[in-house]
Amino acid sequence: MKSLTALAAAAAIALAAFSPASQAELKIGAQAPEFSLPAWLAGNPFTFDLDAALKKGPVVVYFFPAPHTSGCNVEAHLFSEAIDQFKAYNATVIGVTAGNLDQISDFSKETDHCSGKFAVAADKGATVAKQYDSILTMKPDWSNRTSYLIDQSGKVAAAYSAMSPKEHVSEMLAALKALPKPAH
Repeated sequence: MKSLTALAAAAAIALAAFSPASQAELKIGAQAPEFSLPAWLAGNPFTFDLDAALKKGPVVVYFFPAPHTSGCNVEAHLFSEAIDQFKAYNATVIGVTAGNLDQISDFSKETDHCSGKFAVAADKGATVAKQYDSILTMKPDWSNRTSYLIDQSGKVAAAYSAMSPKEHVSEMLAALKALPKPAH
């Protein structure tokens, strides 16, 4: 009986570590922390600056644990397939990771991942992930899987946390479509 109780407790802890409700995230309406990070687009390095990107339109900042891991590969591929839908709303997509930083350049250009369609940034030490409350519980030097929509005023318009990569794109697109149209 003791082993069943211990097993149940371990299962509850594991479930809590992966459940979206247990993962902290910035609140809707909060000011998004500004950041500049080294990034790659189709293997080409540059510096991604959130403030500069927001001048062009809303920004989807999606945190992911590490390039070349199964869930992250799926998520990057899904964002690359939907990139034209984001661009139709003048939105920039940036993937941010603190894991496997030596692999980001290749990840940004591989056709079964980012396909060179959006940039991926290196968050050494997970400093930006910490500001965005996007830390992987069991590996605190890596970011978890949390996506944010930042509106042009720099406020968090939407946040979605789930270790499954499957709904991040649809959640961010729905939030993007719900943003008020900018006045011209």
